[in-house]
Amino acid sequence: MNYPKSVKIVEVGPRDGLQNEKVALDVDTKIALIQRLAGAGLSYIEAGSFVSPKWIPQMAGSDEVFNQLLQSTQTNPAMTYAALTPNMQGLERAIACGVKEVAVFAAASESFSQKNINCSIAESIERFKPVTEQALASGLTVRGYISCVVGCPYEGAINPEPVAQVADQLLAMGCYEISLGDTIGVGTPAAIDALLSRLLKDIAPNKLAIHAHDTYGQALANILRALQMGINVVDSSVAGLGGCPYAKGASGNVATEDLVYMLNGLGIEHGVDLPKLISAGNFISQKLNRANSSKVGIALQ
Repeated sequence: MNYPKSVKIVEVGPRDGLQNEKVALDVDTKIALIQRLAGAGLSYIEAGSFVSPKWIPQMAGSDEVFNQLLQSTQTNPAMTYAALTPNMQGLERAIACGVKEVAVFAAASESFSQKNINCSIAESIERFKPVTEQALASGLTVRGYISCVVGCPYEGAINPEPVAQVADQLLAMGCYEISLGDTIGVGTPAAIDALLSRLLKDIAPNKLAIHAHDTYGQALANILRALQMGINVVDSSVAGLGGCPYAKGASGNVATEDLVYMLNGLGIEHGVDLPKLISAGNFISQKLNRANSSKVGIALQ
């Protein structure tokens, strides 16, 4: 079986993870988490989201988080601290903070798009075109997310074709990479195989990433299948933080600790120190007053 020699881990815990936790953390705690993750060797961290605190109170203080991270004299130039920017106002805030990479998002499900951002898929693409154009014109790079790539809480199973259509539009818009999100964690390796078999007909594997939630315990199996099919960028969340507010029972992203343990077993390079990562997971779990959702984090405590 062919596997990539190395995998880039996109740590989404400080954004996608924390925004779905019940406890809203202060800026100092968020920065402490991000610094611990960077200290463990993670070089790409989604550090926050420039959205209204009215809608996502857990993301309050993102401006201060980025200002402190990016103005630090100890910032490693190889580090990427990325931000989600859902609109032009969010992009302007990101640029003001010195953010160099932003993300935009769409869904493969019409129902989910309406419930999540109150517009159709086509309307969401039109909304993000000026955001992406301005970001690129300002020298930023842009990553794209697609939600519900294999299943939707309202529509059930999702055919790969609409995913391919949205991916093509995001790439044409200027996104350098598309993260494929199994938002509610219903996917199986067979579903991931079918999805990637369709997408890889038209899109190079280095333009795609996998973003798996572990609701049904399939995340690592799904990631493994993606790796076997040539994908070498994986999104994950320290301590398995997160969930999906629009999907009943949807648990968090695959835990970064569990992903790293699997990659270690496969002999795939990733640059992350597992003990330091586990320490970061225990730190944030304690701050959130919740159990660590990483099986490896629990086993190696």
